[in-house]
Parts: sequence; structure tokens; C-alpha cells
Amino acid sequence: MTTPQRTWTGGALTAKSFLKPHKVAWVMFHPAWIPRSVDPSVETLKRLRVIAGAVAALGVYTYVEGGFAFTEVLDNAATASLVLLFLTPLTVGVMLWVWRRSGAGTVGQLRGPLVSALKLLLLFVGSVIGTVGLFSVSDSLPVFVQLPFMLAALWLAVFVIAGAVRITGNFFGTAVVHRCLPPLLASVTSWLMALFDLVTGDLHGLGLAMGVVFILGAPLTVTGISLLEMRRLNRRYGIRLGAHPATLPHVPGPPPPMPPTAPPYLPPGSPYLPPPQGNPYLPPQGNPYGVPPQGGHPYGVPPGHPYAPYGPNGQNPYGG
Repeated sequence: MTTPQRTWTGGALTAKSFLKPHKVAWVMFHPAWIPRSVDPSVETLKRLRVIAGAVAALGVYTYVEGGFAFTEVLDNAATASLVLLFLTPLTVGVMLWVWRRSGAGTVGQLRGPLVSALKLLLLFVGSVIGTVGLFSVSDSLPVFVQLPFMLAALWLAVFVIAGAVRITGNFFGTAVVHRCLPPLLASVTSWLMALFDLVTGDLHGLGLAMGVVFILGAPLTVTGISLLEMRRLNRRYGIRLGAHPATLPHVPGPPPPMPPTAPPYLPPGSPYLPPPQGNPYLPPQGNPYGVPPQGGHPYGVPPGHPYAPYGPNGQNPYGG
């Protein structure tokens, strides 16, 4: 089980960041306490699940109908957020009941991660409701007053859209409770949305056959990818959905990238620099020709050599 960190943004936000709402959403809806993916293949499956979830959220029928209504998207987002506010705690509550019945751990052990995930859920739902409300209020205002409200609403709209992409990947940081919860919640949510359309007969003008195909296609795809993701977590790391998080093996995230070893990319004094090997432009100390010095001659010529200034007994043969 992974315990959440104390920080939310990890120091990644500055005053200039708020000029780019998508960057703010990228940090706010994926806090620093959410654990990293355990495997590159699992991360790839998660991205595929995000794409399939986006198809489920927008609906292929929007393009088939030949139009894209922004107000309808906002209304659907508000409805979906309210459904998530009810569905996510319900699904997590069922899993807490399953884990508690196993007798391997208690609910109290998960209190901290659960509270963090709930905060992220409330932040997203509040952002969606606030965006929809701001657009509604700005429509009823005079033209000269609409500008600041519309700018704020557009900022929030970009913030919510980027946050929705983040949320689809981590599902409110529930991986901090159990790594199998995000794919489970993705499957449950996509099926609930699809079944709601089928039960109410809201086929969006596609007809029965086409409506069933397009509406059920997205949840089937999301479920297939989610099952593959959970199966890979189980086979490679022993992470099972039915096991209490306290009993799961500790799985560290991927190692951080190694720093570059070339000296131009490292500052002086870096611990990653190789030890100095001496100045390559200075000749080695001592005899450059490798002859050991004998008799004190600077070039190491042995005594008795015809060019040696000293005789065999150390006397100068020239009488010096």
C-alpha cells in the first residue's frame, strides 16, 4: 500500500503557470502523491484506456450526427460529474467491504489515501459545476459586463477539459489506495453511462442497431483494456483486485533516468563526474622515454655508456 505525500502540487506551480490553464489542470488533477506507473507496458495500457474513455465521454454519435454542440457537452459534463460523485464512492465502498471481509486488513489503514482521493473528486466536480454555472450566468448579463465572466468561464473550460483527461487516467488518484481501482472505476463508469442511454432510449437519433453498436462499443473497449491492465498487474507484480492493499507487495516505481556522464552536461564538482586523470597536455613526470634514471643523470643514461658524462666509478672522464 502506498501512502500519500503531504504536498499536492510538488512545487510545480508558479504565478506564471496560471496564464496556462491546461498546465494548472495537469498539476492539480494529478497531485504529487499519486504513485507512478509500475511498468511502461502498464502505462501504455492506461493511455489506451484514456483514449477509449474519451470516446465514451464524447460519444461517436456526436460525429455521426454531424455536429458538436458545446452547450450540450457542458450539460453532459455536469451530469457525468454528478454521476461520478455518486458512483465513485459507491464502487470504492464495495471494494472496502470485500477487503474487510477478507480479514487481511482494516478500513482504518486506508483512511489517509481515501481522504486524498475524495478531495480530488470534489475538486473536479466543483470545477465542472462552477464552469457550467459561470457560462449560464454570463448569458443573462448585459454585454458590457459579460467580458470578464466569459474570460473566466473560458479559462475554467480549458481547465476542466485538461483535467478530465488527467482524471480519466488516474481516476481521482485511487491508485494510491489500490492500483487496480483506476481500471475498475473506468469500466464501471463507462458501462453506467452506456446503460443509462440504452434504458432511457436516448440513442441520439442513430436508430436501434447503430445506437447499440456505438453506445456499447466504447464500454466494451474500456473494459477489455482495463481487464488486460489488471491481469498484467497480477501476473507481473502480484497485485490482485480482491486483495487488501495492506497485503500487497511493495512495488517501487520505475527508476529515475540516469544523469548524463559527459562532462559538458555536468557542472564542475558534480559527483557524477569521472575522477581526474591528470592533465592530458603535460608530459608524464620523470623520463619521457621510460628509461629509469641511474647515477643521477637526468636522462637515465647508465654509467659506462659512451655518451655518459661520468665514468664507471662515477668520476668525470674529462677531468671535470
